[in-house]
Amino acid sequence: MSDEISIQFTRFSAFYTPLIATVAGGFLKEEGFQPKHSIAPPGTSAIDGLVKGTVEVVQSAPSQGLGPVEKGQRPPAVHFAQINEMDGFFLTARHPDPAFTWDRLKGKAVLVDHGVQPLAMFKYACRQRGLDYSAIDAVDVPSGQMDHAFRNGQGDYIHQQGPAPQQLERDGVGHVVASVGQAIGACAFSSLAATREWLETDRARRFMRAYRRARAWVVSTPAARIAEAEAPFFPETDRTVLTATIAAYQGLGCWTPHVEITRPAFEVTLDVFLHAGLITRRHRYEDVITLPPDSA
Repeated sequence: MSDEISIQFTRFSAFYTPLIATVAGGFLKEEGFQPKHSIAPPGTSAIDGLVKGTVEVVQSAPSQGLGPVEKGQRPPAVHFAQINEMDGFFLTARHPDPAFTWDRLKGKAVLVDHGVQPLAMFKYACRQRGLDYSAIDAVDVPSGQMDHAFRNGQGDYIHQQGPAPQQLERDGVGHVVASVGQAIGACAFSSLAATREWLETDRARRFMRAYRRARAWVVSTPAARIAEAEAPFFPETDRTVLTATIAAYQGLGCWTPHVEITRPAFEVTLDVFLHAGLITRRHRYEDVITLPPDSA
């Protein structure tokens, strides 16, 4: 008899394929689970679901834990495995530009995703590429309206997570010219989080076995095959666009074979958030991160 496991996403896109695949690829069912997933309501953190006990595992980011520790508080949840070890946002221009360099953004209107982590990462990527962020005209449009605004002629460039950039290319509206992830390199970008108490349970160990297998599958399986399995989760996304998005993330190396959130990756995230002025000091890895529940 299957038992239900509840998973909640903060954002839902092909970028989070390693977690989506635990459901789409049947890996959780192999562990006897009946998976149920949801997306956190706008303006609500998936961490709230963990605190309330309505969900067991959430898609989050290690940076989420930096807010509480900055205030001297113990985070209510702990991040135990990585989903993406690289930023998954792209820069899309209106016209092809094979020779693109970041200094071309100077004086240009760029629709930048002003979510806390996406904006911090974008600013750090500018720094890594030798560009003063203040030299661009960073346009703040609500995330859900950015794509529509760009399609209606606003901005010279747009900063989005897949599959939106790949869809713009498919529609002939834009052309991907850069990856924020490539500019920054490996970092603790997105993660799986749960309560410390739940991570002590057998359910957590069963979940982790499924997640390890799902992750190995998305690393080694052709993008078209993964897109076929995940297509029911993206009914409004063209299959070729979904395939292109998954292939782009595989090529970038967002989904590394290891599942642990490494100390070096966490240190880069601290660099990013210090640069953005979102934290005032470096924080201990152990205050935010733990090893997967099956590592002991």
